[in-house]
Amino acid sequence: MADFLGNAYPRLAERLHKVPLAVLPTPVENTGFETDAGPRSIAVKRDDVSNPRYGGNKIRKLEYIFQRAAERGARRIATFGAVGSNHALATAIFAAGCGFACTCFLGPQRRTPGIAKTLNMHRQIGTEIVRFGGSIDRLATLRRYLQGRQAWVVPLGGSSWLGAVGFVNAGLELASQIDNGELAVPDRVYIANGTMGSSVGLALGLALAGLPIELHAVRVVDDSVANPNAFERLLGKTAMMLRRADASIPADLTDRTRVRWRDEFLAGGYAAADDTTIRAVAFASEKLALALETTYTGKAMAALLHDLASPEYDGGNYLFWNTFNSRPLPVTAGPPESPDNIPEEFMTYFD
Repeated sequence: MADFLGNAYPRLAERLHKVPLAVLPTPVENTGFETDAGPRSIAVKRDDVSNPRYGGNKIRKLEYIFQRAAERGARRIATFGAVGSNHALATAIFAAGCGFACTCFLGPQRRTPGIAKTLNMHRQIGTEIVRFGGSIDRLATLRRYLQGRQAWVVPLGGSSWLGAVGFVNAGLELASQIDNGELAVPDRVYIANGTMGSSVGLALGLALAGLPIELHAVRVVDDSVANPNAFERLLGKTAMMLRRADASIPADLTDRTRVRWRDEFLAGGYAAADDTTIRAVAFASEKLALALETTYTGKAMAALLHDLASPEYDGGNYLFWNTFNSRPLPVTAGPPESPDNIPEEFMTYFD
């Protein structure tokens, strides 16, 4: 029962397939805790355990993307990200498991604690890592590593309309869990909003399920990557492509979405963190037994905690969508004896 979207729309399922990567549904936990403002309770959607090997939200997108790549005869998956990108790592891990070679075009970023292990994991699975961005000739680099290699190119964060469909499915999955009595209907859902595919898909999925939930999309990247205009374009295209595959998808689906854009927890930019973010990560660890990080999920948690403490809080039901992988990587953070497939410039992340 992993294809909630396909089960609800059989004609869509005939035209839009997916390779099973995620163990679905992911659990929902209801938990209570004390705050300075008094007792509070929330629900947590545990996408951090979406796969026994490597969890997180990216796997939902890759299910549809990898299936399409296989149908089109691709032999290599290529994608983009910062050097510590969870999306790039998830893509590389599951590409190998699906029989694809993988190339990741990675650019530099602020130093964060997980980068060394991420690079060592890429090294272990043999990802072809290509330094990208900055003064690099991007067009020449893409030609060199993509031409003639039967490569399927996955956009930054996996956030195409096809990737977003994975979170349309997630919205219907949550509706099923509500119907089963696993949680009450949330008034709000909080999710980290990076390249927007997860939040776009979830907004559409909740609307398709007829749930009156307000999605709080907490921006964690610069506005050149995520902004309301780009969100609306991806929202519209995803809805259009779903309806093209199945005419029973409501024509006014985008009008039914309820999204609140949250900019105030960016903390200075991508991979930057402030005291509010750090406190939110610590709170999640101590009170909720959740391992979050400061780039994405810590900022979404900061928004939720802020709203729970607000004088305007009216006792509503809030849900936190945990998009971070909590599965331990089977590598150390220590520097490798030789760089192998790690570009020399990235070896500084081990210092």
